Amino acid sequence: MSKPSPEVYEQGKGMDAHNAVMREVRSRNDSTYDPREPTRVWIDEDNTPDGVYQSLTIILNTGGCRWARAGGCTMCGYVAESVEGGSVAHEDLMAQIDHCLDHEAEEADDESGLIKIYTSGSFLDEREVPAETRQAIAETFSDRERIVVESLPDFVEDERVSDFVDVGLETDVAVGLETATDRVRHDCVNKYFDFADFEDACEAAQEAGAGVKAYLLMKPPFLSEREALDDMIASVRRCAGVEGCHTVSMNPCNVQRYTMVEELYHDGGYRPPWLWSVAEVLKETADVSGSEATGGSSDEQSESDGEDLIVVSDPVGHGSDRGPHNCGECDDRVQRAIKDFDLRQDPSVFEQVSCECEATWEAVLERERSYSLPLAR
Repeated sequence: MSKPSPEVYEQGKGMDAHNAVMREVRSRNDSTYDPREPTRVWIDEDNTPDGVYQSLTIILNTGGCRWARAGGCTMCGYVAESVEGGSVAHEDLMAQIDHCLDHEAEEADDESGLIKIYTSGSFLDEREVPAETRQAIAETFSDRERIVVESLPDFVEDERVSDFVDVGLETDVAVGLETATDRVRHDCVNKYFDFADFEDACEAAQEAGAGVKAYLLMKPPFLSEREALDDMIASVRRCAGVEGCHTVSMNPCNVQRYTMVEELYHDGGYRPPWLWSVAEVLKETADVSGSEATGGSSDEQSESDGEDLIVVSDPVGHGSDRGPHNCGECDDRVQRAIKDFDLRQDPSVFEQVSCECEATWEAVLERERSYSLPLAR
């Protein structure tokens, strides 16, 4: 695993301080989970470079993210739902897959063309999902069309990705980049790697015959609404300039249990992002392509360079106080517009929604400062 540089890991400061807080917060969790049942499974629709697919999304219950065991990301509570003990046996992980297939058979008329598999950390980390299990899962879904597996950049290696490519699956590696700004990733998210590591992972995925889906985090702690919005627009554009990255999924931060974000939220120091901010980022980046994102107008960056980047968002917990929300009256309408945009990539959908609370949001963008946020709940 990549390691933080000395300046961000100095004892009692930076990531070391963040990790100490996160370990203390997570120590309060005393829940236990069945290693033979997945954390979650659901049927949805997703936009891909090959069009819209019905998707089967699986969150496997593993021993938890390696980085989270050290302390981990300020906003991530998924490790709190992990199996105690640090590992789950191959047979139990495959029982979870069987559970998900049963769910699909009960809830969907047809098999899903797209399979998305996540864990609380990295699916490609063999401490979480052994090679034997990874290969068995690849065989299980070899009759589907496309698969997404999530991983930190460290574990994106040819032999691990090739298990899926070699059985004929169009394969995407989902990387939790969170932001293209290293300082925000280090200081606000408490994630150890740099943007250069993400670029290396994209190159490794391409060499294995796979693509990359970057996950960004809208409004980590310690950023104002304006800072978060601007960071997301810049991050989407920078991702578009990385060869091999064809999709960006922008996840608005929500308040998960046993996290630093939850501590700040209860103390009045954090508000999840406005749905208007999510819509604004999608509108502003709707026409981003690889060639446009790199800037300039040289011969190497002609109009034929770079395909359009797919930019989507799935605001989890929308409309609730702990999730991305507006005033409460318009939240469902804006959420539907976001989902419509995800599938059609047409920013005109946002012209169909409006609300008086837009004026409050605009005032927040203008007046809120990091040291005194949030200006409005």
